[in-house]
Amino acid sequence: MIWKRLFDPQPRSEQAWPLYEIIVAQARNPVLYRDYGVPDSVDGRFEAIVLHLVLVLRRLKRDFPDGLDLAQALQEVFFTDMDRSLREMGAGDLGVGKRVRRMAEGFMGRLSAYEAALDAIAPRGTGELETVLRRNAFGTLPAEAGDTAALAAYILAQTAALEAQEGVELRQGRLTFAAPPAAVPEASAKG
Repeated sequence: MIWKRLFDPQPRSEQAWPLYEIIVAQARNPVLYRDYGVPDSVDGRFEAIVLHLVLVLRRLKRDFPDGLDLAQALQEVFFTDMDRSLREMGAGDLGVGKRVRRMAEGFMGRLSAYEAALDAIAPRGTGELETVLRRNAFGTLPAEAGDTAALAAYILAQTAALEAQEGVELRQGRLTFAAPPAAVPEASAKG
């Protein structure tokens, strides 16, 4: 394994950064905040990044064993970016490590919860996914705020788009997300 990393002409981190940048760009899509109600806050943006990261990691794991190294590198890039972001927001050196550790624990819990909810969709529908979204993506909002059904539909569209992409393309750092499903206008939703 170490020899592969030493002599690999394209280290996995070279593919991980471009993937991560695409994930972050998608997580900044105004539709998530404006139409689905994800909070446009530090917490909400963290949740949006984590959600998209989970979808890509889940897809990479499907390419076992080829996608596992890149999945690991992608997680390392995420934690590196979280560390950098905390420092930019003014967190001191002593506090950064503890905060990143809490973020890592939160991320791992979300990864497990989202994967289980996505795996349960075929036999049981989107109810479990919507519950996980309510707890995480909308966790800082009142119970009735945010559109869990619309965000769940968005996630299903992204999952399908990722499943349709060739693993080789992903492992080379190329990733395409689906366009968000169109929001239903209020007037026609009541009609």
